[in-house]
Formats: sequence, structure tokens, C-alpha cells
Amino acid sequence: MKKTTAAITAVGGYVPDFVLSNKVLETMVDTNDEWITTRTGIKERRILKEENAGTSFMAIKAAEDLLEKRGIEASEIDFVLVATATPDMPVAATAAYVASEIGAVNAFAYDLQAACSSFLYGMSTAASYIESGRYKKVLVIGADKMSSIIDYTDRTTCIIFGDGAGAVLFEPNEEGLGLQDEYLRSDGIGRQFLKIDAGGSILPASEETIKNKQHYVYQDGKSVFKFAVSNMADVSALIMERNNLTKDDVNWLAPHQANKRIIDATANRMGVEADKVMINIDRYGNTTSATLPLLLHDYEKQLKKGDNIIFAAFGGGFTWGSIYLKWAYNS
Repeated sequence: MKKTTAAITAVGGYVPDFVLSNKVLETMVDTNDEWITTRTGIKERRILKEENAGTSFMAIKAAEDLLEKRGIEASEIDFVLVATATPDMPVAATAAYVASEIGAVNAFAYDLQAACSSFLYGMSTAASYIESGRYKKVLVIGADKMSSIIDYTDRTTCIIFGDGAGAVLFEPNEEGLGLQDEYLRSDGIGRQFLKIDAGGSILPASEETIKNKQHYVYQDGKSVFKFAVSNMADVSALIMERNNLTKDDVNWLAPHQANKRIIDATANRMGVEADKVMINIDRYGNTTSATLPLLLHDYEKQLKKGDNIIFAAFGGGFTWGSIYLKWAYNS
């Protein structure tokens, strides 16, 4: 009996219309285009400006794009997972609302939060559900409205992040395609280096926390960069070694889009040429949970059935990991 694997069978994506360029940021904070570009690789990012629109707005758009391309009804979906660091609101799951709005009436849904590794962890979760045989169609959406938690007077963070959403559909495969291996890690030491201080159970919202701007992202850039460079590169090299993959066997590296220098360091460690590295950080910045699915959305037409893709991510917490996946279709 053939082993059932979990393969990606469709991709969808959405980015807001409003473009926040480096030139515009120059008028908002003490920075400049050259400084941002050389240190991060970012030229512009998208910002969600629609009134009363949150992460779910983009997640729904990405899911609808996927369903239209796949040619299936939302009622066929068994499970909707929304990977996000910026849910619409506390307590009420964003995924449940997204599932209802797209018409996934037969699905259960929940959110997954592991900062920038959320989508990577979501892929692992989806694969486990598929491989168990209990579910046939799992929709994983990575979406974040980072502009809602960024202080646009803080030049250390406002230059990095953007808004966006991407979605993938996992289905059973018996050709040996889909998710092949994973190596996922975490270390609580990262809590002090990348966080939002207030709004949780330790420091609930108050007049004082608002005045102190404690509801915005804080990042110790140097420490995060140091951990990200070593750990993303390590797990990517390890997943190759564990599966006897040479650099010639890897068709694509799909790295989290946090910083171009981190991406380059990961590719160099793997020995992967630049033309095999998926990149869109220059146009979108760091969209947190949305970076990996947006890469697939942008590169889908270049992907061929059987392509070996190495995914790698690093996020707050710290959380990080790598996944080896064989692409399952020609677009």
C-alpha cells in the first residue's frame, strides 16, 4: 500500500494596493532609501488602508483567489488554519471567521501563532492531518496586518514590515510528492529580543501602556539578526544532509523574507545559486506569516512537478525550522 503524503495542490495570494516606498518613509522617519536597501533589501511594502479591515480581510481575499484557481467550492474544505501574529481580535479565532466568510461550512478552523514561523509550522500541522487520513482538503493561510502593530516613528521596525496574505491547499498524494521532511525548533530565550510588551496576560492594556507605546513591536535587531542567520542556515543545511540532497538536487529555496542578508547567508550555507532563491522582499518587506505562501504565489508559474523546495523560516519566540517539499503540479 502506497504511503499517503500531503501535497500542495493550489496557491492563492493577496497584497493591499497601497505602496509604502522607502522614499515615502524618508519623509516620516530619519532614514533613507540607500540605508534601507543595503541593510534589508527592501524597496517598498504594502499597507492595508481599507477602513475596519483586519487580517481576515486579506486572508479571505487570498483564500478566494485559491478557490477560484483550483476550481472547487469552499464547502469541500475540511479544515482552515490561519497562521498569523496579528489576529483580528483576542479570543475570537480569526480562522473561524475566515472559514465562515468564504463559505467553508463543513470545516473546523483555528489560528496558529509562532511569529514569522507560523506558516511553516502550519504546513507541518496540515500535513499531519492529511497523512492521518482523517481529512482530505486542508486550507492553510498565512496572513498578517503588521501595520497594525508597528510604530511609524520607530525607524528600527517601520522600515521592515508590510501587510499581505497567502494561501495553500494541502491534499493527499500517492505519487511520493508533497511534504517529505521537517525540522522545527524553538527557544524561549528569544522572548526578550522580539516582542510586544503589553496587551497580554502579564501586562494588560492600560492608559499607561498606551502612553508608553508598549503595544507596538519591539525588536533588538542585532540579536535577532545573529540568531536568525545561524539558525535558518543550520536547519536548511541539516534538512539537505538528512535527505541526501546536494545543491544540484535543490530546485528552489523558499526563505522567510525578513532580511536579504539573512536570505543570502542561508543560500550560501546550502550552496544554492542565487537564481534558485525565491525573493520578493524588495516589493513586500517582511509580511511575517505571509512571506512563504506569497513566495509560492509569485513563483507558481515557474514551479514544475517534482521540484525540490526547501522552506526555511525564523521568528520571534524564538521559533525556526525548515521543511523539504516536492512540488506536486505544473501550473
